Amino acid sequence: MGPDYKQIYTDIIEEKFPEKMDDFRIRRKIEGISTVIDIITLNRMIFGEPELSMECGNQKLRSYDQKSVLNILEYQKKNKLNNTETANHFKMSRNTISKWKRLFKI
Repeated sequence: MGPDYKQIYTDIIEEKFPEKMDDFRIRRKIEGISTVIDIITLNRMIFGEPELSMECGNQKLRSYDQKSVLNILEYQKKNKLNNTETANHFKMSRNTISKWKRLFKI
């Protein structure tokens, strides 16, 4: 049993960003949280883009489930991106992308 992200993000918006509660895109995204990618996207929608120095520290703490990894690799394949382009898009290491490709034999 994982955290109840719907309740967590609803509480954050109600307490810190009540003006964003009327945003339909955010409410719809909260209802449909299913992967780590959804959580990262929702964070960007609520808090905005993080500063570069803060983002480097936060990147070390991210973990991805298998569904999210396959989603990222599918995005790469669909958009015909190389490892560097994919890594820049998702703000991660290109070595991580190549490791995932080896692990999942893609």
